[in-house]
Amino acid sequence: MLGWFRRLLPREDRFFDLFEQHSRTVVGAADAMRSLLAGEGDAEAHCQRIVELEDKADDITREVLLAVRRSFITPFDRGDIKDLIQSMDDAIDMMHKTVKTIRLFEQKSFDPGMREMGERIAEAAKLVAEAIPLLDRIGVNAHRLSEIAEEVTRVEGRSDELHEEGLKDLYRRHGASNPMAYIIGSEIYGELEKVVDRFEDVANEISGIVIENV
Repeated sequence: MLGWFRRLLPREDRFFDLFEQHSRTVVGAADAMRSLLAGEGDAEAHCQRIVELEDKADDITREVLLAVRRSFITPFDRGDIKDLIQSMDDAIDMMHKTVKTIRLFEQKSFDPGMREMGERIAEAAKLVAEAIPLLDRIGVNAHRLSEIAEEVTRVEGRSDELHEEGLKDLYRRHGASNPMAYIIGSEIYGELEKVVDRFEDVANEISGIVIENV
C-alpha cells in the first residue's frame, strides 16, 4: 500500500542526473587509468586527469547526499541512494589511491598483467555507466540490470586471476634478485585489484536496488 502511494507522489529525479554525471567521471578516470598502464601518451597527464576527476566526483557525491536530506520523495530508498553513490565514489577514490602509489614509486612502465587489469577496469566502468540510466525505470530494465551486474562480477573474477598470475610472475622475476621491485609491483597489482572490487560493490548495490523495487 505504501509503495503504491509513493508512486503517485512527485519524486525528485535530479538524482539520476547526478548519478550519470558521477558515472561519467568514473569512466573518464578508468579510461585514463587504462591509457596510463598501457603506456599511451603522457603518464603524468593521465595521473593528473584521474586526480581532477576524483575531485569532481567528490563534489557530485556531496550534492547527492545533500539532495537525499532535502528531498521529500526519492526515486528509491534513501539508504540505497547513499550506498550506491558512495560505492561509485569508492571506485574512483581507489583509482586515485593507485595513482598516488604510481607517483610515489615513479613507475613509468607496467607489466602485461597490469595493462590487462587496466582494460578490465575500463570495461567495468563502462558497464556501470550503462546501468545507471536504466535505474530510472527499474521494472522495465530489471533484466538488463541483472545481466550487467553479472558481467561486472565476471570482470572481477578475471581481475582476481590477473592479480594472482601477476604476483607469481613478479616473484619469479624479482623474488630473489630484486625484492623492492617485487614489493612495488605487488602493491600496484593489489590496488588495481581493489579498484575492480569496488566496481563489484557497485554492481551489488544495483542488484539490491533491483530486488527491492521489482
